[in-house]
Amino acid sequence: MSHPDAQISSTGPLLLRKRPPIFLLVPAIFVAVCMFIPLVYLFVRAGQAQPDQLLELVFRPRNLELLWNTLLLTAGVLMICSFLAFPLAWLVTRTTIAAKGWLTVLAVVPLAVPGYVMAYALLGIGGNLGVLSQLFGIRIANISGYWGAVWALSLYTFPYLFLNLRAALMGLDTSLEESAQSLGYSRWEVLLKVILPHLLPAILAGYLVVGLYVLGDFGAVALMRYEAFSYAIFTQYSGAFDRIYAAWLSIMLLALAGMFLLMEAYVLKRKRLASVGSGVGRAVSPKPLGAWQPLAWLYVAFVFMASIGMPVAMLGYWLFLAPPDISVFWQVPVTFMHSALAAMPAALLAVVLALPLCFLSVRYPSSVTRLLERSAYIGYALPPLTLGLAMVFFALQTAFFFYQTLGLLIIAWTIATLALAMGPIRSALLQMRPSTEEAAYALGYTPAATFWHVVFPRLRRAVLAALALVFLFCMKELPITFLLAPTGYSTLAVTVFSRTTEGLMAEAAPFAAAIVLFSGLSVGMVLNREAQKGAR
Repeated sequence: MSHPDAQISSTGPLLLRKRPPIFLLVPAIFVAVCMFIPLVYLFVRAGQAQPDQLLELVFRPRNLELLWNTLLLTAGVLMICSFLAFPLAWLVTRTTIAAKGWLTVLAVVPLAVPGYVMAYALLGIGGNLGVLSQLFGIRIANISGYWGAVWALSLYTFPYLFLNLRAALMGLDTSLEESAQSLGYSRWEVLLKVILPHLLPAILAGYLVVGLYVLGDFGAVALMRYEAFSYAIFTQYSGAFDRIYAAWLSIMLLALAGMFLLMEAYVLKRKRLASVGSGVGRAVSPKPLGAWQPLAWLYVAFVFMASIGMPVAMLGYWLFLAPPDISVFWQVPVTFMHSALAAMPAALLAVVLALPLCFLSVRYPSSVTRLLERSAYIGYALPPLTLGLAMVFFALQTAFFFYQTLGLLIIAWTIATLALAMGPIRSALLQMRPSTEEAAYALGYTPAATFWHVVFPRLRRAVLAALALVFLFCMKELPITFLLAPTGYSTLAVTVFSRTTEGLMAEAAPFAAAIVLFSGLSVGMVLNREAQKGAR
């Protein structure tokens, strides 16, 4: 007997039910409501300001200074990222440079060194107690302030731009360049007038990821003592206890992030970059470097020594040449377990909530399901410090018993990473043919039974990938953890930040090394999986 809600087509296979099942719709609506909670309570807290106080808070001269500092920091990071990423992407896609596979892998490895660990490494170079002074007697000023924050964030985030540029360069039709050269364009003119305009979507996509990360970063900015919006929000909340001002600063930061999204959409709105001819695009033919080869390898050495060699060398110095007391090393497994015991429930919860959202958007597309799916991106788009502060306001005004509990931290992490968990699951669902599910309906399976016995077993790899992505994010996450973790509950990230802030570089080293080692293994597993896919 066929399922009562299934419909038979006289010209095609059995169609899926048109109405979303209630067991998927209810959790999806619950997720959408949860996503709006931080925004609601952030505006509720900000709305507690009196009219005269509101004018003073919003138009305070310091806000313009924070805005300028934040924009200047973002511009500096984007500039340095471009300098690091574009030539490297060009070398591995358009030249005959040796070991392209290894260079590509090394270009992704810096993602294993979070911005606050990179800042820790930079801070350990200069000063009277720095590595240069202790080993070579060279005394330089501490690397801090604006340029310290710029380099710490750039060395961590440039792989995002590199990956976008590499993919775009590999997919670019070289006939366009050949046509321009046949018309008398020089190589520089081809680069500026043909290649760069066609790379614009990839550049803007990379800039958007990097820019949003810089706006929401707290660790590197705080360690470098650079007064951007995120650092000011934290100091107002923790030091001055002016939570209404902190709420308004968070809203300003949120508006700034929204402007980045609107600017990217506006620039790309009317861009038409696809080929209109009927021919087939030709793959790129790598060109020999010739006399440029020594300079190219010097550049490659600089990039990898700065992004990988420098933090590894700093950690090696504090671990082996100036190690902390042995008791510090025994604290690392306990702190690691603190991080893992909070990260694993958050990863599981994010995946459980992502499954109904993805299934609804793929199998039951409609304006309602699209709205539910897009609501999941609110938490990912919110700057982490803004999200953490909003959850603090929610707990204090609605559920005080929840304040500074592990449960609140897990929920905040889930909100922040739900969109991250949806990526692999949604991709897997799009690749699955619905015919098996249609057959299950025809055999009388209920929607719940079909999902559990037919769909879910085919999503196991995607679910594991989503779990790994969210788990890795939570293990490295700092701003939300710093605001919401229970008193005395120290994670690896919080421990590194706290001890570096106090100048205890040696005591922070084992915890920073644990983060880099764990993140490096996770990045290596992802790269190995991608290599296996490519081999197939």
